[in-house]
Amino acid sequence: MQLFASLPPDSKYSSPRDLAQSIVDAMSLGDVYEKAEVAGPGFINVFLSTDYILNESRKLLSEFSKSPKVGNNKKVIVDFSSPNIAKEMHVGHLRSTIIGDSLCRALEHRGFDVSRLNHVGDWGTQFGMLITYMRDLDSESTELVADLQSLYKLAKIRFDDDADFKLRSQQAVRKLQSYDADTKRIWEKICEASRVEFNTIYNLLDIEIEERGESFYNDMIPDTLADLISKGIAVQNDGALCIFTESLPVPLICRKSDGGFNYASTDLAALRHRTQVEKADWIIYVTDMSQRMHFDALFDAGRRAGWLDSPKSVALDHVGFGLVTGEDGKRLRTRSGETIRLKDLLLEAKERCLQQFKQRNTDYELDTIERSALDMGIGAVKYADLRNNITTNYAFSFDRMLDLKGNTAVYLQYTYARINSIVQRAREEKIEEVKNSTRTSTSSINPSERALMLHLLRFDDAVDTMIYELMPSKLCDYVYMLCVLFNNFYSESKIFGSEEEDTRLMMCSLALEILRTCFKILGIRTVEKI
Repeated sequence: MQLFASLPPDSKYSSPRDLAQSIVDAMSLGDVYEKAEVAGPGFINVFLSTDYILNESRKLLSEFSKSPKVGNNKKVIVDFSSPNIAKEMHVGHLRSTIIGDSLCRALEHRGFDVSRLNHVGDWGTQFGMLITYMRDLDSESTELVADLQSLYKLAKIRFDDDADFKLRSQQAVRKLQSYDADTKRIWEKICEASRVEFNTIYNLLDIEIEERGESFYNDMIPDTLADLISKGIAVQNDGALCIFTESLPVPLICRKSDGGFNYASTDLAALRHRTQVEKADWIIYVTDMSQRMHFDALFDAGRRAGWLDSPKSVALDHVGFGLVTGEDGKRLRTRSGETIRLKDLLLEAKERCLQQFKQRNTDYELDTIERSALDMGIGAVKYADLRNNITTNYAFSFDRMLDLKGNTAVYLQYTYARINSIVQRAREEKIEEVKNSTRTSTSSINPSERALMLHLLRFDDAVDTMIYELMPSKLCDYVYMLCVLFNNFYSESKIFGSEEEDTRLMMCSLALEILRTCFKILGIRTVEKI
């Protein structure tokens, strides 16, 4: 249409359709295209040839493990999860943890050098309060994070009501910041107890992450702020050190009026270290949407300081996500109003899947059923989150995420198990023969086969779209449609004993490879048999 509109008035073409037909008549289709035709008022539809689709599918299968590494080892730092020491991980940590992990997996799949950093809250006033309260109790018991969390709540009440306790807590913070041996010893015990609890959750979720807490950057803060002051970016305002950004209504306070450091101080030091010392090419922060303004101010400060241009150009992205709500649209909480512990939520998902398996009277060993239930349950929780647009809130529902029908991980796992059983049934040498076959054509492929193969060939594009948009839901859309198309093909096409057996086994093998890889990128363990 646009092309026709750009032609001079005396053009020989009387309409967009006339021009389109002329283009089609002049096209050389070669081996790639089967036909080209004009549609509607002047659109051109081009159809790939069956031989080309089959050849590209066989090529993709035979070279699948050699997928192009477009990242070229560029260094990417992904900052995600970030729970607070001395507090239990709750449902609010779920999204950052699994979204960040899936982005890391996609980047690693495409050849980026990824650093997975856990910016835990392990520094600041809260530790002065907690350490002082524990000393007053003459107790250093830190075995359970739940106990530490209870102590923290009591310490906070006393901090707010008791001026002497508040003063001693502030003194304890200064001792910690100056690395007083006894204060640091208690702090380390608190951190270790939390670390054990966090790692239990990360193991359940199959998450790999390197702890790099606020304390790591503590000694870097003075030099970072001095750099910003010398460049006229950080200025004094009412006793505090602030960074003003024209487009934002409030400044970024990077040193409090009492001289203390804060969240922004640490984030500035971390950004400087990641750009100037670690020399990252791309830094991605995964937090809830409420922190968007903070990161806008942080990125602006780094840009003005020149950290994003030297020693090399650095890209920054904030991946903001919405809340996990109950089915009533409110924050997901227990009946008593408490925040739901993440560990409890994950174990309930496993228990619900275990009951489903037991109701089917499967003859597998109990250990196998337990493992499958855990993988199915946690995979369902992950997928239910990742399939949504991450910028919106989503309502958590076990009933929906464990449904056998629709866009759920359970449906995907059943499809995977079906394909896996087909591939396992075929002799191993038959599958290898299909992978290495040089045959380039078959008599025909039916519409469901064609649709499935075309979708399989879009795999790399789906992963790249997820990375480009930093949106795991894009890959979820792809993998769900893959399962729908495979099940359509399976219901319409005989595999074993048909004339097209080799081609159809090739399709099954390729679908299995791609589905397994999609699950890996989404952080979902496969259930081989259900």
